[in-house]
Amino acid sequence: MKKLLLSLLLACALLPAKADEGMWLPMLIGKNYDEMVKMGLKLSKEDLYNINNSSLKDAVVQFGGGCTGEIISEKGLLITNHHCGYGAIASLSTVKDNYLDNGFWAYSYAEELPAKGITALFLERMEDVTDEVMKAVGRSKGDKFEKKYKAIVEKIEKRAKAEGNYEAQVKSYFEGNQYILLVYKKYKDVRLVGTPPKSLGKYGGDTDNWMWPRHTADFSIFRVYADANNEPAEYSKDNVPYKPKKFLPISIAGVEEGDFAMIFGYPGRTNRYEVSYGVDIAINETNPAIVKPREKRLEIMRRNMKADKEVYLKLTSYYASISNYWKYFIGQTEQLKRLKVVEQKQKEEEAFTNWARKNAPEYKDIMREFQAIHRAYRPYAQHHMYYSQAFQGSMLAAFGAGFYDLYLELNEKKPDQEKIDKEVKDLKSSRSAMMKRFDKATEQEIFAEMAKMFYNDIPKSQHPEVYHNIIFKKFGNSDLDKTFNDYAAYVFSNTLLLDSVRFKAFLENPTLDAMLEDPALRYSLSFARNYKEVYEPKIDKYREDKEELKKKYIRGLMEMKKNDLFYPDANSTMRITYGQVLSYSPQDAVHYDYYTTLDGFVDKYKPGDDEFDAPQELLDLHRKKDYGKYADENGQLRTCFITTNDITGGNSGSPIINGNGEWVGIAFDGNWEAMSGDIAFDKKYKRTICTDARFIFWIIEKMGKAHNLIEEVDLRK
Repeated sequence: MKKLLLSLLLACALLPAKADEGMWLPMLIGKNYDEMVKMGLKLSKEDLYNINNSSLKDAVVQFGGGCTGEIISEKGLLITNHHCGYGAIASLSTVKDNYLDNGFWAYSYAEELPAKGITALFLERMEDVTDEVMKAVGRSKGDKFEKKYKAIVEKIEKRAKAEGNYEAQVKSYFEGNQYILLVYKKYKDVRLVGTPPKSLGKYGGDTDNWMWPRHTADFSIFRVYADANNEPAEYSKDNVPYKPKKFLPISIAGVEEGDFAMIFGYPGRTNRYEVSYGVDIAINETNPAIVKPREKRLEIMRRNMKADKEVYLKLTSYYASISNYWKYFIGQTEQLKRLKVVEQKQKEEEAFTNWARKNAPEYKDIMREFQAIHRAYRPYAQHHMYYSQAFQGSMLAAFGAGFYDLYLELNEKKPDQEKIDKEVKDLKSSRSAMMKRFDKATEQEIFAEMAKMFYNDIPKSQHPEVYHNIIFKKFGNSDLDKTFNDYAAYVFSNTLLLDSVRFKAFLENPTLDAMLEDPALRYSLSFARNYKEVYEPKIDKYREDKEELKKKYIRGLMEMKKNDLFYPDANSTMRITYGQVLSYSPQDAVHYDYYTTLDGFVDKYKPGDDEFDAPQELLDLHRKKDYGKYADENGQLRTCFITTNDITGGNSGSPIINGNGEWVGIAFDGNWEAMSGDIAFDKKYKRTICTDARFIFWIIEKMGKAHNLIEEVDLRK
């Protein structure tokens, strides 16, 4: 194992890196240092990552559990994307105080608003624990492996937490060929400091999403608070601004084509070691099964949000999260086809098999095994996606499915009261969370449409029994639109899940009879039983077999390509990527420059439009060319720029750092032509879309009048 680990470290760190591709582990990034210096980095290795002294990694946080943020002042000021702060901003907004639509600026600590549920996770250190994990799990597989793995991970994490006020996670890299312990401090008192109006923070809406050129002011500002000892604490009026080990100075000197660009962040998931069979299923089965139900849900939500401002504020964050990856999977499918990724991977796999036959017989049948497990999974792939995207696309149905474990316990000869109490507690919490974004009219329509879509699109042999035993018996099936609309109305009018008094009474004395008599629970449990008892075991078997094969495949690839560069797939842990500011030509006779300007923003402006409206104040400032110190050498205000950095979901809000270690902008999106990137990185077209620091601080100063924030940061010309 030590020999394997050494080869992994060498593969990750010692070989010459290509500037654009690669999500590198911070504790190993020093090995890429020479390449980074050639491209324009002027910092030392220790400036990037150091566990004994402050370094750039101390200024970057995982924000809210799914984005990245960075500290930009010595008083805990944090900047991230507007779309990352969107949910918190919407939750703090009311029809009267509509911060989402109108913007918000705090001019003192006292005016900052607690963003409940938002956290900032600071990485303290990383430690390789591969040998310890491997020794504990041995050669075990399946359930035995899971049991041993869970035990050793709990042991390692508990040991790390005992060292202080820490959070700890053991993460798998290279599909289980390497394990690393990550130790964090989690700060829970985070407050909203400033946000532009939604018309700027989400400028371009769904139309411009995943597209270049962009003109979006995608930023929001928060502050991290700590107790008197600078340690994490729950919200309290006695807490004080966090004192960071490191914060990023702001450069408004701008970027030019070819400039070095580095990103620290928390990329979510990539799947670049996926095999051709998996890509083919993604293109033809799973991606379409994600897109279609989301498209219908968005259509329903959009109509109801437009009709009622309260519904809009309640649903807007949820809508944005559904919409983002609805369009993403459309783009990913299109680009996987355009780049012929299946064919590319087939060639690579053929070369691997030929090498294995001659040099490493233990790997020669891997591709045949991959083919077999994907063939077995394919008939259930759409069902797998529709269970989560269509059936659970209804909040009520998804909540009802959460009763499955309680249902199982109540079916036991001697139900365990402790387990029942735990389920009751969890269900109470789940309902509370659901009702915060539950609009009955919207959800009733979604429930009907998703039930109908599942019925129409999934093979009848895979249907839960509720269709024929309940729905069609009671409401007929001659007119499916009427059938499912009437059924949804019946469910929503009669379920205890939407009646607070009846729901409370049920939790005080939960019984099987009450569950099976309730129409919503009857529906949801039928789906849950069907999926969990028949199809989930098949899907779990597919996942387990695939993970084991991928682990072996990656090990084989590293043996085959001993002189090639490898990096682990993204897994929501801190990574560093580096590249340059660069324009591109996506197709014949089309060239995209590397930056956009406020002139282009105004060219897109459509008064009153949901996506391209703009505040009058911005239009007036543009007319007067009142850009102050934020103008470029031509007197223009640059809004966004693009780089070749390798990012994915989770990198939203990541800092763009120049060669001097200064913050020059914030990453917020990828481009349409390279949306295959999570599976297959495209070196020619891949771009990261960033909001320019000058656009951001111009808005803060000229529109927000937040001079207190300008004075607080280290602003460098």
